This record gives sequence, structure tokens and C-alpha cells, in this order.
Amino acid sequence: MDIAHTAPELATDSTTQPRSGWRGVAVPLLVASVGVGAGVLLHLRDPHVEGSYGTCPVYALTGWYCPGCGGMRAVHNLTDGQVLDALHSNLLAIPLILAFVLWVGDWTVRAWRGQRMRLPSISRATMWTFFALLAVYTVLRNTPWGTLFTPV
Repeated sequence: MDIAHTAPELATDSTTQPRSGWRGVAVPLLVASVGVGAGVLLHLRDPHVEGSYGTCPVYALTGWYCPGCGGMRAVHNLTDGQVLDALHSNLLAIPLILAFVLWVGDWTVRAWRGQRMRLPSISRATMWTFFALLAVYTVLRNTPWGTLFTPV
């Protein structure tokens, strides 16, 4: 068997062709529906009720609010249309939700066209700046001066 003869057959095999159209967007739409389902769950079952979803392990062990504390409450507040309360519960929730929506939207469009998913990337300096701001946010929300950032 000639290798040069079999290589073009492999390249035109249907399994190597990228899926496009409705077959291509199945996975991005599944991811989007999981995100919407989580939002619906958080709207229907109020995380403000103590113990409804358990306790944050970081808060339970240390008594400190982690950067994610209040995130579920923020999503619940957003589904109720209370944007200021959502920002007060967790300042990071709205930008993260917007980033998720943009990423899944871009993935869906690219999958429809038969292109690969584009993973977000940031520079090393941006990453370390983000981690530094996250540490400042975490410390600030656990001090008397950061009561604006504590979950409600």
C-alpha cells in the first residue's frame, strides 16, 4: 500500500472535517443551556436563605469571605433585576457572567461556521495584575473599610 495514496483519503474522511451548522453548535448550546439552567435554579431557590446551598468552605474554615462568596446571591439578585444588590453581593459576578456570555456566543458563531473554539488568553502581566487585584479585593472585603464589598 502506498502511503502517499492513503494520505489524501484520510484528509477527506468525514471524521476529520469540522462540523458546521446545527451539528457544530450542539456543544456550545449545551454549555449555554447549563448556564441558563444554573441561573434559573438560582432564581427559583433563593441563596439568601441560610443553608439553602450550604456554606462556603473558605468562610466555614476561616471566617473570611473568599472572592467567590456572594456570587450565587449576585446571580439571584440579577435575575430579580436588582443590579446594585448584585454588585454589592459580589463585584466580580457581573463581569464574569458577561465574559461567559461573550465566550459562549463567540464559540457558537465559530462552531456554526465550522471553525474551532477560541480560548481566551491574557498576557502574563495582565494575569498577575488580575491576581493582585483579586487579593486586594479579598482582603478589602474582610476589613471594616470594605463593608460595601461584603455579601448581602
